[in-house]
Amino acid sequence: MGLTTHVLDTAHGRPAAGLGIVLYRLDPEPVEVTRAVTNSDGRCDAPLIPDGEMAPGRYELVFHAGAYFDALGLALPDPKFLDEIPIRFGIADGTAHYHVPLLLSPFGFSTYRGS
Repeated sequence: MGLTTHVLDTAHGRPAAGLGIVLYRLDPEPVEVTRAVTNSDGRCDAPLIPDGEMAPGRYELVFHAGAYFDALGLALPDPKFLDEIPIRFGIADGTAHYHVPLLLSPFGFSTYRGS
C-alpha cells in the first residue's frame, strides 16, 4: 500500500529505468520526503511512502525526465521541452493505496491515479 509510482517510456516502448524522482509534502511548507530512482521495471524498489506512514495532505512528485533522456544519449533541443515534471496531487485517505504512474516521452507525458 502507501504511495507508489511506475514510469513508462512511451517513446521507446519500455520501462523508464534509472529515472530520478523526488517526493515533497507541500503542507504547510514544501518539505522533501524522499528520493528514489526507478529500477529496470520503471518502478521504485520500495513505496515512496510506506504503508502506515502516509498522512492526508498535498504532495508533489518531481520526475527528472531531462536527466533520464540525457543518460539515454538522446539529441534533444536546448532547452529541453520537458526537463523536470512536477505532478501535484492530494491524499485524502492516509490508509488507502495511491499509485501515480507516468507515461513519458521527450515531448509529452500523461498521468492518472492508478491502482
